[in-house]
Amino acid sequence: MPAHAPNRPVCRNCNGFPVVSITTGDRHGDGSRVLLRVVCHACQGTGNALPVTRIRAGR
Repeated sequence: MPAHAPNRPVCRNCNGFPVVSITTGDRHGDGSRVLLRVVCHACQGTGNALPVTRIRAGR
């Protein structure tokens, strides 16, 4: 039986994949690759979109 995921809106910018690793092409001394971790700026790495009611604008 499949597990049910919580019913949260997914971020439109990252489509639910908030953190990615990008290789630079360089290698460390032990042979492993140098990676850059990049976090989605819209959701700050949560993968969830904020509901419109929680966004505060103005003063």
